[in-house]
Amino acid sequence: MSGERPLRIRAVTEADLPHIVRLDADAFPHGPYPFFVLRQLLTACTGLVYVVDDGSDLYGYVLGTAPNDAQSWVLSLAITPRLRGKGFGRELMTRLLGQLRAKGAHSVRLSVEPRNNSAIALYRSLGFVADPGGPHPDYFGPGEDRLLMTLAL
Repeated sequence: MSGERPLRIRAVTEADLPHIVRLDADAFPHGPYPFFVLRQLLTACTGLVYVVDDGSDLYGYVLGTAPNDAQSWVLSLAITPRLRGKGFGRELMTRLLGQLRAKGAHSVRLSVEPRNNSAIALYRSLGFVADPGGPHPDYFGPGEDRLLMTLAL
């Protein structure tokens, strides 16, 4: 990352796909989305994918779904490790949540690894509430528990 280039949040473009694949693999080394899934999600979630960009590379992204019966999902939030804790995850989420609200979402759901305390703290600070009963065992397969959280918009 160049210290001379300002970082900005912007909508994703087709040219960003290889960078998002890399970011996803860096952020989720034990279970990144396959290339073809990200390819299809970028198309299916048009207008609901934002990136952190310095003009030459990407350092984060967020991906949400269009409202279905007024409910949306945040499918992924990834920030490159060296930029975590600097507010970019919050900025990406805030941009996405505003767009989801404008598209008619009344609630937003997400899943998070139950030991990812920094992500859970971010989501709680944005108003997300964990489902009663705690993490869902094996939500993404054996040993892949997830905490489900909801935000009322």
